Amino acid sequence: METATSSSDTPATSAAPPVQAAEKWGFPLQELYRLAFTFYKQNSGKAIHLSYEDNLKLIAFKQQASLGPFKTNDAPALGVLDVIGRDRQQHWQLLGDTSREQAMEGFIDLLDTMCSAFRPYIEAVRQDRDETLRKDLRRMELEKEVAQKQEREQQELLEEGYKEELQRRQLQDALNKQTYQQFKLYAEKQFPGNPEQQAVLIHQLQREHYHQYMQQLHLQNQNQTQAQTQTQNQTQVQEKAQQEKEDMPPANNNNSSIELANAMEGLKLNDFEQQTVAQQEQGQGHDEQVQTQVGGEYGQETGHHGSDEYDDYVMIRPAKIWTRPDIEQFKTEVSAGDGDGVITIGHGDTVTVRVPTNMNGKCIFWEFATDNYDIGFGIYFEWAKPVTNEVTVHVSDSDEEEDCVDEDYLSTTEDLESGTLSQDHTGLNNPTAASKAPISIIVPIYRRECYNEVYVGSHSYPGEGVYLLKFDNSYSIWRSKTLYYRVYYER
Repeated sequence: METATSSSDTPATSAAPPVQAAEKWGFPLQELYRLAFTFYKQNSGKAIHLSYEDNLKLIAFKQQASLGPFKTNDAPALGVLDVIGRDRQQHWQLLGDTSREQAMEGFIDLLDTMCSAFRPYIEAVRQDRDETLRKDLRRMELEKEVAQKQEREQQELLEEGYKEELQRRQLQDALNKQTYQQFKLYAEKQFPGNPEQQAVLIHQLQREHYHQYMQQLHLQNQNQTQAQTQTQNQTQVQEKAQQEKEDMPPANNNNSSIELANAMEGLKLNDFEQQTVAQQEQGQGHDEQVQTQVGGEYGQETGHHGSDEYDDYVMIRPAKIWTRPDIEQFKTEVSAGDGDGVITIGHGDTVTVRVPTNMNGKCIFWEFATDNYDIGFGIYFEWAKPVTNEVTVHVSDSDEEEDCVDEDYLSTTEDLESGTLSQDHTGLNNPTAASKAPISIIVPIYRRECYNEVYVGSHSYPGEGVYLLKFDNSYSIWRSKTLYYRVYYER
């Protein structure tokens, strides 16, 4: 039976179907079957969902391709309840004397029919294989080119060395012929009757003569190179001098024109210096006048109000700011009301919450948070007696906010360079601005990531006035923000 099986396998190997499969898929049949079986094992139950019958067929093809036709005597004994094993043997037995190559082809065709992802997988493997082969071929070609280039360079070096050696020998032979008789006579005088010593001495003298000749030749070439370089440098210097001479304007013998031009230039400089001095004197006089006017008009106001108002807000303690994580609980409490607030700040708007100081309070506390996005926050203090004890909210767009910043001259009592003079100039130029109360910056406006945690802060009253809590959304072009805030004071 084994001989018959092997004889039937021999013609199946040269049959048409395996060749067609290899041509169709671009792989040898053995390699294609190995890829198909690997794909089946890795994706069975995942990317491949086959019926029970299809799985039995694939397993039968696999057994036929691996072990050959089914043999009852060699089959393992099955248990009474082994239904799956019995079904597998039956499907394997149905294949009969199908050759191993045909079983491989049947496995491939059935898997291709039942799974649509198998064909793209094989194509991807083939493309990757072809790309790898192309890269290997390209790498081999590059290596071959590099090897050939190195071989050519070595050959050129060898040829150059051979040429140099040939030229050296030719030159040395020519020198030896010229000096042989002279050196021979000298050697005979040194070693009379000793031809061997004479030959050694002649050889030494010829070699020394060759080295001296080469040194002289090298020095001669070096001197010629230096002479050529000096000649080129001198030529360049002469050409440059000639070019400068040609570029020079023709001499003008009209001395009167030169003196007239110098005189006109001197007049212009004198006029300019006189105008500059006059302007400086005028500016100094104007500054003295302004200082006198300011001191006269506003000295009385400083005398009346300096001790009452300005002394109270010169020293301002820094604010304390911290965060806490219970943002959801805070939003729930604020949304429930009870004196708290929820505000929607439109894109490009700025909300100012005006909180007047309380007569019974010593410190202000604030808490705020937003939904999903950050917002700008800062605190100012307005040095003015509160008109009302209620908290008010003012909404303005970005343009109004800029106007407000321009009109509200901030407190400059902490800036030693500005002093009160800048405020007085503002009052002179804009009478309406002079009536506004000064404002001090407690916390500059910065963007706060208050959508992850609650921002909390406090500040001790610097005196009587109004706190300005600014929530800035002017940088947002399209997005509105929902603000949850709460403000209270401590006795």
